[in-house]
Amino acid sequence: MNSDEPAGRSPEEQGHRGRSSHRLALRLGILSTQVEELSLLQQRFRLDQQSLALLVEKELKTVSQRLDRLSRHPHHHHQSHTPQSRDDHIPHTEPSKMCEVPMDPAYPVCAEKVEYLQAHWQSDPCYVFYGVNGTTCSILTYLSQIEDFCPPRLGRSHSGLPWHEKPQSYKKKAEIRTTLNQLFEVISNNTSPAMRFIQTRVERMSVGWTQAGLKMRQSSNKTVSTQMRVLLYLGALAGSIGQHFEAMVERGGPLGELVQWADLSACLTILGQNLTFSTSQHHLHSLIGAAPGRGSCPIQRPLTFDLIYTDYHGLAHLQGAMGLAFQHYQCRFRILDSFGTEPAFNLGSYARRWGYKTLWGSWGLHPLQYMTMFPHTPDNSFLGFVSEEAVREEEREPDAYRKDRIAVVYGKQDYMWQGKSEYVDVISEELETHATVYQPPRHASNLPSFIRNHGLLTQKHFLQLLRRAKVFVGLGFPYEGPAPIEAVALGCVFLQPRFEPPHSSDNTDFYKGKPTTRQITSQHPYAKEVIGKPYVWTVDITNKTDVREAVKAILSTEVKPFTPREFTCEGMLERVHAYITHQNFSSKSVPAWPPRSALRVHLGPLGQSCVTVCHRYTLVCEPALFHHVNSPAAFTR
Repeated sequence: MNSDEPAGRSPEEQGHRGRSSHRLALRLGILSTQVEELSLLQQRFRLDQQSLALLVEKELKTVSQRLDRLSRHPHHHHQSHTPQSRDDHIPHTEPSKMCEVPMDPAYPVCAEKVEYLQAHWQSDPCYVFYGVNGTTCSILTYLSQIEDFCPPRLGRSHSGLPWHEKPQSYKKKAEIRTTLNQLFEVISNNTSPAMRFIQTRVERMSVGWTQAGLKMRQSSNKTVSTQMRVLLYLGALAGSIGQHFEAMVERGGPLGELVQWADLSACLTILGQNLTFSTSQHHLHSLIGAAPGRGSCPIQRPLTFDLIYTDYHGLAHLQGAMGLAFQHYQCRFRILDSFGTEPAFNLGSYARRWGYKTLWGSWGLHPLQYMTMFPHTPDNSFLGFVSEEAVREEEREPDAYRKDRIAVVYGKQDYMWQGKSEYVDVISEELETHATVYQPPRHASNLPSFIRNHGLLTQKHFLQLLRRAKVFVGLGFPYEGPAPIEAVALGCVFLQPRFEPPHSSDNTDFYKGKPTTRQITSQHPYAKEVIGKPYVWTVDITNKTDVREAVKAILSTEVKPFTPREFTCEGMLERVHAYITHQNFSSKSVPAWPPRSALRVHLGPLGQSCVTVCHRYTLVCEPALFHHVNSPAAFTR
């Protein structure tokens, strides 16, 4: 018995089973033959498919060659009777030769850039937008026609880069205005808390601005210049950072920056400039012609703004949207930088080598492009702001500033009061003490019981309170804000803490990471050093006797409202007009402004800075004049 056959079957059944197996074997043989035939057909089909692909590839190469010839000789297709060119017989290897990476010593990083884009061309949609598809040809075209890292192709020059071309000439004259209507049209559509603050401030001060503009127009030495197209981009109000900033505006957050933006916008409007306002990254991208994507590529067209005022956040937004064009146009940027940026932090290579690298520095701008709230350093440009009360000086009545025995404490949030109770307590012995601290709903106050807290006031009501007050009390923070200048302009005396040791990035969290090594010896150094007594008193707040004696001396002294000229509308108009007229950061030549006739030379003691020596003579240190004295001949006169 066959072991494959099951047991228990009859011979007939076994015979029938054998015949069935035979028929099945025949069928399997036939199927096997058919499978082999199908396999042969499939192989033939694959061969035919490969031949077809080769044929298509050959035809595509031929078409590519013809398109290349047409792009080089666009008139060729009109000359149908011209004998056939030798170019028609370029071998199929010619396109690859045309797209070889050139080894040109004038473009040393071309190969490196090509290699980078071959690996990363899909990392940013802007590359596809500009025609990059991963091929060497498309990359070389991009690197020569959109960027300038590779030699020009097809007879083009880098002067023809789309974002290098000069826009149409703009010849409109900047005439001094005596109205702010143009500014109100620009900013009235934005109703965010920050923009409402700016608009309200401009409205309150509009009379002062227009009067100052009228005086400037009547001045014979102000020549008419070409109107500037100016973009004001408030980066701190854009994106997620902007949402946080906006939320703080109505909770006692920092308003000093908004004061500057309001006054700068009014100033530029009076000076006759063409103003554009933006607080949106999306709007910014539209204004500058950013390519779609993540900002790796240059902008699509020449920058149409002559000047862009922004802040550090806005500077980062511009860099993230302009690609290579950022460096090309960076001479047009002006950065509102409250505390200043020292040169050691500004140049990236120097900062990295000598330990000055911070989050805010290393932009490589000219130091004068950073514009400060107070004149901290001659390395930066002093932009400033306008004391609101200076606008109404001419309207004052004799008894308008009769003072009550009141002190108003400078500090709108609870944390600013921590550790200051004894200091404020001494002041309250002589003066009724008021506060304007933000009080969240359903939160108990942490202020001393003797403090009369008005809560967060509008600027109008805050100034009304200061008009009644004799003393404006500094707690040590915020540093260098505009409020003390406003208080002094209202006839208050500013009482502030002395810092021993000085506050700096070495010992104070607030200054850590800021691009400055300044040593702050008081809450408001400008007020102490430039304004001084009897308007500003600086004391050791841990010494009760010192505080008590200062308060008594203040009460026995009558002071009149005082505003330094640099914080008036006229002063700011003159300053900004001078910057617009004379500052040119695209030029590599030595500065021609201020003129040499303004130079006064004084020799100071060994170790004293230019700033210190000039201050002693009521002058300012001006680095733009250094080249006149940086020679042996200057010291032999």
